[in-house]
Amino acid sequence: MSNEVPAEIQKEVFKNVVLNRLKHKAYENLGYKALIESSYTFKADTKEYILIDGISEDVIAEINFILKRIGFIQFDTIEELSSYFRKLLNIKKYILVFAYNGTGKTRLSTAFKDLGKSDEETNADTLYYNAFTEDLFTWDNDLENDTKRVLQLNRDSRFFSGLRELEMESRIRRFLSRYADFDFSIDYDRWNVSFSREIRKDDATKKIEHIKISRGEENIFVWCFFLAVARLAIDKQEAYDWVKYIYIDDPISSLDDNNAIAVASHLAQLLKKQNDIKTVISTHHALFFNVMYNELNKAEKYFLSRKNEGGEYSIRNTGDTPFFHHVALLKELHEVADSGRLYTYHFNILRNIIEKTATFHGFKNFSSCIKQDSDDQDGTIHTRLVNLLSHGNYSLFEPKEMLDDNKEYFKKILNVFMENYRFNPELFPQERT
Repeated sequence: MSNEVPAEIQKEVFKNVVLNRLKHKAYENLGYKALIESSYTFKADTKEYILIDGISEDVIAEINFILKRIGFIQFDTIEELSSYFRKLLNIKKYILVFAYNGTGKTRLSTAFKDLGKSDEETNADTLYYNAFTEDLFTWDNDLENDTKRVLQLNRDSRFFSGLRELEMESRIRRFLSRYADFDFSIDYDRWNVSFSREIRKDDATKKIEHIKISRGEENIFVWCFFLAVARLAIDKQEAYDWVKYIYIDDPISSLDDNNAIAVASHLAQLLKKQNDIKTVISTHHALFFNVMYNELNKAEKYFLSRKNEGGEYSIRNTGDTPFFHHVALLKELHEVADSGRLYTYHFNILRNIIEKTATFHGFKNFSSCIKQDSDDQDGTIHTRLVNLLSHGNYSLFEPKEMLDDNKEYFKKILNVFMENYRFNPELFPQERT
C-alpha cells in the first residue's frame, strides 16, 4: 500500500478496518474519527468511500498521519517512518519500538537523527545511543608492550562535549556502581580511558591497572557514559542544551536478563524525571521491552516489521497485537503464509521460534519440535529445509522470495508446529479475505 492518502476505500474496509481501529481508546478525544468521516463521502454505485475534492494540504497531511498511526498506511522508507515519529512526538513523550533483528532499528535511529541535522553539525537535535555510539570508543591494546590497554575516545564527536569541565568521571561512577565492580580513570589530555579492578589476595587488596574489560563490561561502561550525558541534557547543562530528542537503540546487546531488567528500570526512572526531552527506544530484547512497556505506560508502543525486500515498513500498536514477541512473530508468519508473500528470511524467524520452543520444552535440538509427516517419515527433510533456508545466502539482509515448492513446505512446517504447540486460535483465523 502506498504511503499516500487513498482516494477511494472500499465500504467494508472503511467501516471494518479504518473506523474500527479509530475506536481504540488511545484515539479518544483527538477528533481523528470525525476528521476521517468528514473527509470521505460514500458512493453507492461503486460501494466506495471517496476522498472529498478541495481538501487543504494541511488536512491531507493530518489524514495521512492518522492513517499511519492506526496502521492503515505503511511506510515505503525508513526516512518516512522517522518523519512520522518526529510528528508523533509533538503529542507523545515516549515511543517504544519492538522489532526483530535485521528489520532496520539502527538505520531508523540514524535516519531520525539525520532529520534533525542541517548541513551544520551544530544544528543537531538528537542525542542517540546505537551501534555508532559504541564505535566512538575503540581499544588500544598496546600490542608492543601488552601492558597499558586503554579505550580511546573520539575527540571529534559532540558526544564528548565538556568532558573535562563537567567532571564526567564522578558522573559516570554514579551509574556504573550499580552494574560493575571495576573502576576507571579518564586521561583528558590523551582522550582515553584506563580500567582497573581490586582483587583480594593473601589477606590483602591489590589494585590491577590497565585491565582489558570484557565486551559486556565495555557495553555497560559505554551505556553508563551515555546515561551521564543524558542526565546532563535532561538537566539543561549548557554543553548539551541542543538536545531535543533522545533516541536509544538496543542498549543491552551483551547483557544477561538480570542486568537487562536493571538497565530498563533505571532508564525509565531517569526519563520520568524530566518533562521537555522526547524519547524513542527501540529493541529486539523482549524482556527489556516488557519492563519499559510497564514503566512508561503512557508511551506509544509499536511492533515494527518489514513487509518485503523493497522496503514497506509496518508498525502495529502493541495494544492491538499479541504482546509477547514470539506470538506476534507467529501471527506475522501466519499472515504472510496465507497471503503467499513469503521470503527466505521468514525461515530465519520460524527457526528462531522453534528453537526457543525446543529449549522451553527441554529438547536438545530444534528438530525435536518439527513433527514427522507422511512425506517425511524420519523427520529429516523438514529439518534440513529449515537449516538450509535459514543460513548461507538465504539471509535476513538479502531477502529473496521463496520458490513455490519451498512456500508449500514452509506452510506445512508452520501449520504442523502450531497444531502440535497450541496457541490461541482467535489470533490465527483459518480464512482471510
